[in-house]
Amino acid sequence: MNTILLEPTDVLFFRDGRPMGGASAGHGAAWPLPTVINAAFHAALHRAEFAGVHEHRRGRSGSYEETRDRKFGSLVTAGPFPVHGADQWFFPRPADAAAPQSSAVTLTPTNSLGHSSLPAPLRFPVGSTTPPSKEKTAAWWSSSAWQAYLEGRNLTEDSHFLADADFADTESTYGIGMDSETGTVAESQFYSAHYLRLRDGWNLGVFATAPDKNYHHADHGNDLVRALLNGHSAEIIAGGQQRVCTATLAPTATTQLPLPLGRTEDFPQHNGKFLVKWVLLTPAIFPRIGDHPGGSLPSWVNHKTGKVELLDGPGKNAAARRKVPAGKPIAAHLVAALVGKPIPVTGYAIGTPDAESQISDFKSQISNLKFQITSGAKPTHLAVAAGSVYYFECDSPTAAQSLAAALNWHGSEISNLKSQISNRRSTLFGEKGFGLGVCGTWDFHNANRST
Repeated sequence: MNTILLEPTDVLFFRDGRPMGGASAGHGAAWPLPTVINAAFHAALHRAEFAGVHEHRRGRSGSYEETRDRKFGSLVTAGPFPVHGADQWFFPRPADAAAPQSSAVTLTPTNSLGHSSLPAPLRFPVGSTTPPSKEKTAAWWSSSAWQAYLEGRNLTEDSHFLADADFADTESTYGIGMDSETGTVAESQFYSAHYLRLRDGWNLGVFATAPDKNYHHADHGNDLVRALLNGHSAEIIAGGQQRVCTATLAPTATTQLPLPLGRTEDFPQHNGKFLVKWVLLTPAIFPRIGDHPGGSLPSWVNHKTGKVELLDGPGKNAAARRKVPAGKPIAAHLVAALVGKPIPVTGYAIGTPDAESQISDFKSQISNLKFQITSGAKPTHLAVAAGSVYYFECDSPTAAQSLAAALNWHGSEISNLKSQISNRRSTLFGEKGFGLGVCGTWDFHNANRST
């Protein structure tokens, strides 16, 4: 997977779904969601006009249309994350570490209450192990701070903990509304907007790849992203208002992705159960499916019993295709969770003319254009915030290892050459970078742990 640094040439505009007009500035200085970066690379691939790429059909499995007119379905991305220089990556703070400038865990589940009003299937509330404080906690942690956190070490050096203002500023400006039909100034329409300006030396770090089975380049192989960057760099339009970033491939001295590595074994035991926690590095979306409520509850957790419904290997159909044994259920249950404020994920679709439409006179036929994508606002989803923590009890050491292998972004392997993302546990938009997480250990508050 390619590691890419996006260097803005000016301020950036990443608006969320809230209105922009009048007294509202549109919140355009927010840190971009993974969907924004994925859309930027997808649009760049279309603008590149690659010849001979694979085209696939529309629709869902079992109801595909016959016409093949979609491209770049193999594009997968992750990020963005703040990067200083080329190698100092930062990631959202874990929600259970609330001490200022420290990687120590300060919030843990407690089983001393005997009962709680938590909704099923949660059993244990999460409480603080430290006195209340008004000190602000850092929003971003370095890779070293994350590794210390996952290994149970307390790192306290200030340089590993950052607030938004340490690497970006918010700039405000005013503008005049435009009439989309005439392309002229709209009468009496003014707006204010916020823009994101990264400080010198800071970039947006992303991971992207798009292997195409029909494409081959002598230098770049079948990876369309590497071909797009011509093996080095290119300009990418990211966010709104056509803001440009220079996309550069990071140095290839090592192929390991600069993401924190989760624990894969040696999970602690408490009362016969082995304790595993899963922490999100990126947001995740769990929609309502049938009677499963979704929301903050993962779709792969039974909403009544808390049982994990993931397998320790491929499903029945995938196993048959690969000619390997099918996976077995993992004996684990979700017992507690610590989630942040939900993040709205939305967007706006702009329809494109049907490829078969032949337009000889634009003015006379504009009303007859067909659209492949309906113009208008996309559905809004509420994503679980990055940094949220899920706590599991497993029935055996093997079950704990299997759960970690299913939840860690890198699977069961920790290697200096880990260059691929194995697991994306968001029900929606996993290919866009949602649902990346790492596993660690946890213990009950004031519990006497046995190992």
